[in-house]
Amino acid sequence: MKAKNVSVCLTRLAMVAAVSLSAASAASNEPENSTPQQVFDGMRKSFQAQKAKGVHARYQWELSGPNGGEWWIDVNDGTFKMGRGKIDNPTVTFVTSDKDWVAMSNGKLKGSWAYVTGRLKVRGPQSMARKLDEIFP
Repeated sequence: MKAKNVSVCLTRLAMVAAVSLSAASAASNEPENSTPQQVFDGMRKSFQAQKAKGVHARYQWELSGPNGGEWWIDVNDGTFKMGRGKIDNPTVTFVTSDKDWVAMSNGKLKGSWAYVTGRLKVRGPQSMARKLDEIFP
């Protein structure tokens, strides 16, 4: 049973690292003091339609803090829509602070560390969370 728990934990850490790499590469040209909105704008520019073919996933972000709020991305077979607010029935939800999301996006905070320390919570299938890295490199 211990081996299974360790395996699940390592899988989750890999998933979170992949998600943080996605955001980091999408926003790598943003200044370090960028806002979550600037991070999402950077992700918009990095979308890979060919990697999103056949993917149907809804991503939700719940960010606390002065620049926080809610953002969503709806990926639908090679296309996407993005906006502020809530999306119905998200496939994956990321919960963290505005500062931590920006720090992960800028490569200043490792997603795996944020996850292990409780600063990042991920709800939903790991496979869909990892897919985000391919769609928004």
